[in-house]
Amino acid sequence: MGKFIDLKAADGFTFPAYVAEPAGKPKAAVVVLQEIFGVNSHIQQVTDRFAAQGYLAIAPAIFERVEKGVDTGYNEATMKAGIALKAAVMALPGAGIMQDVQASIDHVAKASGGKVGIIGFCFGGLLAWQAAEKLSGLSASVPYYGGGMVAPEEIARKPKVPVMAHLSDHDHSAPMEGVNALIKAHPEVEVHVYNADHGFNCDQRGAYNEEAATKARGLTLAFFAKHLA
Repeated sequence: MGKFIDLKAADGFTFPAYVAEPAGKPKAAVVVLQEIFGVNSHIQQVTDRFAAQGYLAIAPAIFERVEKGVDTGYNEATMKAGIALKAAVMALPGAGIMQDVQASIDHVAKASGGKVGIIGFCFGGLLAWQAAEKLSGLSASVPYYGGGMVAPEEIARKPKVPVMAHLSDHDHSAPMEGVNALIKAHPEVEVHVYNADHGFNCDQRGAYNEEAATKARGLTLAFFAKHLA
């Protein structure tokens, strides 16, 4: 079970982040980027699972700059609110929320003394893809069904670290036409496509697919074990 701490970004903004520590010395660290529903019980569970695997894990509250304490469940109303919050943080001037992600990377790099990987789901998947190009201190990135990451402007990015992407074959936010374009443009990226819906990793959503989630989790752990060693 983790706890919330306060971190400070480069511009002085203070935001909360959920931190889960392993039983012994961390073998490395993982930054977990939330969906549009905040650092809710699902994201905390994902973070705790990485700690159970020996990683120092952290999940920053990336909506904090526009709304405090976002932590919701999964329904039509919270999805509508989350989409609005995503638009609001994406419209922030300058480096915006990427400063908060960078501060999280820096914190766990120092605290763990090891390499840092990043993983993100939904909106967080898009940010994990962007972080692979834009941020420093990372050794691997794993975006899950990153909403918008197969748009032309995102495919044009040049990741600086190894990337493994988990996408689905019927996801309106990442259609197969875009997925195929991503695969063609980035042969260096390890892309896995599942017969599943957007959100297949979350066991609190109707889209949950246990088979896809289990396979993706195993691949992710092996990927991090390789690149964060």
